[in-house]
Amino acid sequence: MNLEGAGLTWLGHATFLLETARQRSIVVDPWLVGNPKCPQEFHQLDRADVILITHGHFDHMGSAVDLAKRTGATVIANFEIASFLEGQGVENTVGMNKGGTVSVNEIQITMVHAEHSSGITTPNGLVYGGEASGFVITLENGLTVYHAGDTNVFGDMAHIAALYAPDIALLPIGGHFTMSPKEAAYAVGLLKPKTVVPMHYGTFPVLAGEPQALADLLAGTATEVVVAEPGHTYR
Repeated sequence: MNLEGAGLTWLGHATFLLETARQRSIVVDPWLVGNPKCPQEFHQLDRADVILITHGHFDHMGSAVDLAKRTGATVIANFEIASFLEGQGVENTVGMNKGGTVSVNEIQITMVHAEHSSGITTPNGLVYGGEASGFVITLENGLTVYHAGDTNVFGDMAHIAALYAPDIALLPIGGHFTMSPKEAAYAVGLLKPKTVVPMHYGTFPVLAGEPQALADLLAGTATEVVVAEPGHTYR
């Protein structure tokens, strides 16, 4: 996986820490405390310039409020989630929607489609969290990372490939709530990334998809499968 001076750390489930060559930190779908795959030393993560949230489920934004308040990061999410977080005392939010692009410190962040739901868990039950999304992140050096969020495979992934040509795709493979390895392999055929990193598997027994199954399905293709270890930084 060629990160061209950047660093990518999987913190379990769908949570990633992306550090750019210019020492800027992006956290996607922060679920730190309570995430059984997140190493203990990251539970009180103290570096984040940008936080991205793909949808409202607890296992994707459970640590968003604490992390945002601790770091002062800019939180980017759909309009509904951004508004909810403002009500929780988060000061720096950017609400956007699919097709839009936000520029933060020379990093381009584009919200793209995902097929999933997005309810936000509160003490009073679920509240509407807008529509689920993915993000295409274009770093200062031109490296492009696609975080698919929770999603099924969908044909318009071919449009993501045509428009943004992601170098690295972070794809769920667990099944049940998202794609399994079979659908993820088909998604790779649409997206055509140089590298794919499987995520959203093994956290709970129901997320039974195995990264080796994805690697077997992609054997002989031009896409490298990187099975990340939680807490290990790839540079």
